[in-house]
Amino acid sequence: MKRMRAFFYVQHLLGIGHLARASRIAAALVDDGFDVTVVTGGAPIAGFPGLGVKSVALPPVTSGDEGFSGLVDLQGKPIDDDFKKLRSEMLLQAFRDCRPDIVIVEAFPFGRRQMRFELLPLIEAIDATSPRPLLATSVRDILQERVKPGRNEETVDLINRHFDLVMIHGDPAFATIDKTFPLAGAIKAEVTYTGLVAAPPSPAASERFDVLVSVGGGAAGKSLVSSTIAAARHASNAWKWCLITGPNLPKDEFDAIARDATPGLSIFRFREDFASLLTGARLSVSQAGYNTVCDVLRAGCRCLLVPFAAGGETEQTVRTLMLEELGLATMLMEKDLTPEGLAQAIEQALVGPTPSAHRLDLEGARRSAQILRERYRTWSLKVGPGFGKVHDQADDRSYARRVW
Repeated sequence: MKRMRAFFYVQHLLGIGHLARASRIAAALVDDGFDVTVVTGGAPIAGFPGLGVKSVALPPVTSGDEGFSGLVDLQGKPIDDDFKKLRSEMLLQAFRDCRPDIVIVEAFPFGRRQMRFELLPLIEAIDATSPRPLLATSVRDILQERVKPGRNEETVDLINRHFDLVMIHGDPAFATIDKTFPLAGAIKAEVTYTGLVAAPPSPAASERFDVLVSVGGGAAGKSLVSSTIAAARHASNAWKWCLITGPNLPKDEFDAIARDATPGLSIFRFREDFASLLTGARLSVSQAGYNTVCDVLRAGCRCLLVPFAAGGETEQTVRTLMLEELGLATMLMEKDLTPEGLAQAIEQALVGPTPSAHRLDLEGARRSAQILRERYRTWSLKVGPGFGKVHDQADDRSYARRVW
């Protein structure tokens, strides 16, 4: 049976949220019968992008600081033009090797503008390809609001000139894109909501904790780590604490805090069963990243959110306020994050009401695969014969001659 080919680009910088969401969607595409190639450009993270997909790793880059002001390699050295040229050439070659029916670009052009040096040449190559693949952008439901003048207009222009589909990974009953992207009405490409991209339901927890603190990717949560350690040390109760620092915390720092752990506090760099642990936790404490919030909503546990707000970031604060309004979370502002402030917020959250019942759509990964298959079918009919052709290995040689 012929399989549609999907080429999925994702670049994670500080945390792993973009990579985790893209990996969930890629897994759903595989389950739906797609042949999937995922191109990653950040620091390698064990277990991602996951089984069943072909993976291409570009020379990794990360953000120079929490404000996403520059790109550096894993040794902290700013990348130069030669580095950018190498990545761009590798990305284009991966695209040629894949010969996809569908290309999915995560975040861009709404975000990841730092990667224009390789994404704009990729888009040019897509436009020059015959038959041309469908081009979709994969974006979360709540965007960064404080942007430079003219940036939203540029985003709309890129979408309208090059993209066929805007997949928003959210439930419109919770958030629509116009809330944080004021020019949403000017987008001419098809816009569709997939639902929130949550992991499947988890089995019951193998361990139970009163307070489960997680720091996502780890690079931007050092204050939460240090405040948790101090709050646990001075707690006057017999709570059982768990702290998951995230994989990006430097090993020497992780080793130091692990040695200094107080009785009653278990410290881990990463737990594959995190979503399962949430089902047995009295309270989840975390930043308000998209994927962690999806895990919390799936588990239905109490949660205290400390939204990341450094460098003028607004996305997590907006998400937290909306969840708080629905009775699904309580909030501690990053500026109020001290050992004392955290301990007080935890005590208040634990005696507060249980989370309100919600009916938010958490099946965004599976629905993304369905949408892409359906839209590709209708799109290929619109663009005419020869476009959108699903090919198999028997077509590879003639296809390569036509395109390259």
